[in-house]
Amino acid sequence: MAAGTVLVFDFDKTIIDCDSDDWVVEAFGVTDLFDQLRPTLPWNTLMDRMIMEVQSRGNTIDDIAACLRRVSLDPKIISVLKSAHALRCDLKIISDANVFFIKTILKNHGLLDRFSEINTNPSYVDGEGRLRISPYHDFESSSRGCNICPPNMCKGLIMERIRASGKKRFIYVGDGTADFCPGLKLGEDDFLMPRKNFPMWELVCSNRKLIRANDIREWNDGEELGIVLSNLIDKIFSEEKYPVVGVDQIVVPADYPLGHEAFRNALPVPPLTN
Repeated sequence: MAAGTVLVFDFDKTIIDCDSDDWVVEAFGVTDLFDQLRPTLPWNTLMDRMIMEVQSRGNTIDDIAACLRRVSLDPKIISVLKSAHALRCDLKIISDANVFFIKTILKNHGLLDRFSEINTNPSYVDGEGRLRISPYHDFESSSRGCNICPPNMCKGLIMERIRASGKKRFIYVGDGTADFCPGLKLGEDDFLMPRKNFPMWELVCSNRKLIRANDIREWNDGEELGIVLSNLIDKIFSEEKYPVVGVDQIVVPADYPLGHEAFRNALPVPPLTN
């Protein structure tokens, strides 16, 4: 089994093809306000403001959940996630979305229990019964010192913690600029899977020497991600089940006959007769 393999995913535009924040903003018609406030607020704070606006217009938490349940997943992604979990791969998420959005979507597709960790911005219901979103890191009290990730979440710090859990092989799958940061934390035996023609892929292409992972596999859409990831898991599974042994690793007993000695007691071959 591939029990020593950890698959770490971004969520928006990776596991799902859309951005879950944009999905909700557009579905409830608050795009104009979003565009107006975008230059003035950090993204996480802005989304908390948008969720409050959606609810101030008479929409409930159940309405937001129903909207999220309309988000689709490519069948090949669903299949490969279930297969990887069945092979005892450890599946985790690092995302700048939020707990409510991610859990609602995964649960709707029967995938929530496949993930051992969902690292994302917390969500909660306040004293007035409204859904709220808070930052993963308290960026107002301290700076994370990362110039790649947004102030509310450094994905690289989370990846460092995950990698410190033990000696395993890691696969990181993502698309955005912030996904480049955990990609920098991978080792030589790990795998990096950037979405082609997206910010992470462009950063990898222009900074290849900074990436220690020797195996980089790009993908274009959900269908191709499912295929490429499935092939990679099969490769890892095969290597673990049938490891390649180098010649220098073969141990020969001291009394094992070598050369012609090995054939001293062989049965004689009868002569050929016409």
